[in-house]
Amino acid sequence: MHHASFFSIAADITVVIHLAWIVFLMFGAFIGRKYMWVKRIHIFGIALAIVLQIFGWYCPLTHLEVWLRKMHDPAQSYSGSFIIHYVEKVVYINLPPGMILVLTIVLALVSAWLYRPRGRRNLRK
Repeated sequence: MHHASFFSIAADITVVIHLAWIVFLMFGAFIGRKYMWVKRIHIFGIALAIVLQIFGWYCPLTHLEVWLRKMHDPAQSYSGSFIIHYVEKVVYINLPPGMILVLTIVLALVSAWLYRPRGRRNLRK
């Protein structure tokens, strides 16, 4: 029976964090409208995502997960759990890079629209 190592568990945790980051990028503007610190992180994250897409680079979380999986067992092509397998399907969606770039730009535009000034509002720091 195969037991999970530190590296395998850390890789699974990295995938879950990666999914949480993607969800934050998709919906963070709703929270960022109220909290300036969330807005700053959200805008930075979307800008980073666009830069990564333009240059065809991988997210640092992807590099971390791959490294952790290699540290766990260099011979295994997949070592995650059943749930992580499906989380990875969402995180590493199989779309052409151009489509992902377009969707990221659309996300940035929707977020910019949500962040637009609308009268007097107080943002909490």
